[in-house]
Amino acid sequence: LAKHLDIGKAGESLARSFLEQKGYRILETNWRWSRAEIDLIAKDVDILVFVEVKTRSTDAFGKPEESITARKERFLADAASVYMEQIGHEWAVRFDVISIIYRSEQDYTIEHFEDAFFPGLE
Repeated sequence: LAKHLDIGKAGESLARSFLEQKGYRILETNWRWSRAEIDLIAKDVDILVFVEVKTRSTDAFGKPEESITARKERFLADAASVYMEQIGHEWAVRFDVISIIYRSEQDYTIEHFEDAFFPGLE
């Protein structure tokens, strides 16, 4: 695997553990629809949370979370609405971002942005 894919997988694994430690229940990982992929889908008590995980080995080119474009947000929102339709979900939802600077398994920083964006309100 290319190094960036290894870092991405490591980041998603860290993000999953991080959320589970906070009491979230992970429902899906790498859920795909059309050209969109949702990294993690979780429940935070009664809220359905769609999580975008951004991992970088350095923040020299900006923080990981800054790489999420309006187009990416739209893809996530479209995929999220399909997922909600499939499971019959009609209550609260949230879009979170987990930003990770990953240097090694022992050396990383993780930031969790709850309600990071609300698609369609730009």
